[in-house]
Amino acid sequence: MRASTRRITVPGPVGRIECAIDVPSAAPRGVALVAHPHPLYGGTLDNKVVQTLARSFVDLGYASVRPNFRGVGASEGAHDAGVGEVDDLAAALAHAQAEFAAAPVVLAGFSFGAAVQLALAQRLAPGRFERVVLVGVAVGRLDAPAAPKGTLVIHGERDETVPLAAVLDWARPQDLPIVVVPGADHFFHRRLHSLRDIVRGAWGA
Repeated sequence: MRASTRRITVPGPVGRIECAIDVPSAAPRGVALVAHPHPLYGGTLDNKVVQTLARSFVDLGYASVRPNFRGVGASEGAHDAGVGEVDDLAAALAHAQAEFAAAPVVLAGFSFGAAVQLALAQRLAPGRFERVVLVGVAVGRLDAPAAPKGTLVIHGERDETVPLAAVLDWARPQDLPIVVVPGADHFFHRRLHSLRDIVRGAWGA
C-alpha cells in the first residue's frame, strides 16, 4: 500500500499467516482488521478495495492489519470455503491485539472477506469489537449471518457479482440500512474515493 507497510507472518491454525500492517503517525486509537475477497478468484490483501479500506482506517487513526487467507501469498494451508478462514482472522486479530495492547477493534471486509468477518463477529464475545464494516458482502454465496447492531454496509448499485437486490433481501429482516454507491460495480472501479469518503464520514471525519 505504501512504503511504510510492514509485512510479517503470524502463527495460524494451519501454519503461517501473512499480514500487511500499516500504522498512523500517532499512537493508534484501535485496530482495523481488513479481510480480502475470495481467494479462488484472485482475492488477496493487495486488492484495491481492501487497500482503500486499510488506508481509510489508518487516516482515522487505526492500525490496519490485512491478513492473507490460507493458501494465498505467503500464508500456508489451503482454501477452506470460508470455515477455516474464520480461524485465520481470529489468529491475525489475536496477534494484532497483543501488538497494539488490546486496542478497540473494527472488523472490516470486502465480498468473501465481509462474509467471513460476519462469522468472526458471531464468535467474538460482546465488547470485543466496536464496529463492523462490510463492502460488497457476499450474501448468498456464503451463509451470511445477521449483522451486529451498528454495522456499516456499503454496496455498489451495479454490483454484478453480488446483486444489490440480494443484499437488500438479507438486510430487510434485520432492519439494516445499506449505503448504496450509485453506478458502482462490485470492485468499485472509479468509485474508490466514494468508498473512502463513506467510511471516513461514518466516523465523523
